Amino acid sequence: MKSILLVCDLGMSTSLVVKKMLNAAQKRGLEINIQAKGSQDFRTLIQQFDCALLGPQIAYKLSDFQNIANEYNKKVDCINMMDYGMTDGEKILDHALSLLEDIK
Repeated sequence: MKSILLVCDLGMSTSLVVKKMLNAAQKRGLEINIQAKGSQDFRTLIQQFDCALLGPQIAYKLSDFQNIANEYNKKVDCINMMDYGMTDGEKILDHALSLLEDIK
């Protein structure tokens, strides 16, 4: 089962996005673990997930988090601000799945 980490400042503002993504995954028949967590424990958390998406509010940390993720051969990117604001679970799930394409 693939695991997707959503990261925001405290792990709370992305909880609705997680629900929408899980609903989208269920409709597609995909078994995916999706969790929202705070950014303070990113180094530990990224080791437990296949990829990570950052909330737009912490997009400025992308470079730092990419450096950490690269140490563990993981991918990280930012959630599109419009998709995040609209809580578009379908589009955000597609974005995460695109990061997972190279993972066997």
